Amino acid sequence: MIRVKFVSLLFLGLLLSCNTAKKEKSEDTQEKAEVVETQEMTAPNTLTEEEIAEGWKLLFDGETSTGWRGYGKETFPEGWVIADGMIHCPGSGRGEAGGKDTGDILYGTKFSNFHLKLEWKISEGGNSGIFYLGQESDDLDYIWKTAPEMQVLDNEKHPDAKMGTDGNRQAGSLYDLIPAKPQNAKPVGEWNQVEIMVYKGSVWHKQNGEKVVEYHLWTPEWYEMVAGSKFPALNENWAEVASEGYFGLQDHGDDVWFRNIKIKEL
Repeated sequence: MIRVKFVSLLFLGLLLSCNTAKKEKSEDTQEKAEVVETQEMTAPNTLTEEEIAEGWKLLFDGETSTGWRGYGKETFPEGWVIADGMIHCPGSGRGEAGGKDTGDILYGTKFSNFHLKLEWKISEGGNSGIFYLGQESDDLDYIWKTAPEMQVLDNEKHPDAKMGTDGNRQAGSLYDLIPAKPQNAKPVGEWNQVEIMVYKGSVWHKQNGEKVVEYHLWTPEWYEMVAGSKFPALNENWAEVASEGYFGLQDHGDDVWFRNIKIKEL
C-alpha cells in the first residue's frame, strides 16, 4: 500500500513539473512574441500609430535625403551618405574644417516651439553636434555661429571632453555653456537616444531617457553665461538666438551616424 502511494505521488509530481514547464515555455514564447511585436512597431525611421495620433513627423525617411540640404546650399552634399537607414558623415580627418564634399547639413524647414527626437552614434575619438534655432547668413560660414548646440562626442578619447568648464563640452551638453548632468552617454559605436524641447525660450536636453540640461534663452542669466563663453569672440551677436530656426547636423571631420529623426510641434 505504501509503495502504491509512493508511485502515485511520484507520478503526480512529474505531471505537475511537466505542466509547470509547459506553462513557463508558453509564457516565454508569449514574452518573445511581445518583444518582436514591440521591435516591429519601433523599427528605425518609422512612427507608431500613437506617435502619428500625437502629431509626430519624420524628418528622415531612412532612404533619401528628402528635406535636407547643405548649410548655405540648395542641394544635399555628395559626401554625406544615406545607407542602411542612417545619415552618415564620413570622417575626413580635417576636424572642424570638415570634408571637402560634406560640410554641415540642415533640415530645410524652420521650427520655433517643438519636441525633437533622434539617435546618434559616434566613431572613436569623434566629435559632432546637433544644432537648433539656427540661421543662414552670407556672413557666417558655419551654423554653430548662430545656434545653440547639443554636443555629440566620444567622451573617452576626444580632448574636447576635458576642455571648457565642468564638462560642458561633453555629450549632451549645451556646448561650452551648460554640462550634461548626469553624464550618461553610451560608449563609442552604441546608439544614444536624445531629445531637445524648446517652448517659448525654455529649453531642455534629454539623453538616454534622462533630462541632462535645462535653461531659458534671452534672460539676464543667459546673456551673462554667454558672455563668459568663447562665443562672443567668434560672433558678437551669438547670444541673440532666433525664436525660429533650422535644425543642423555637424560635419566635424569624424565619422558620425544619425537616425530616427522626428519632431512634434508644440
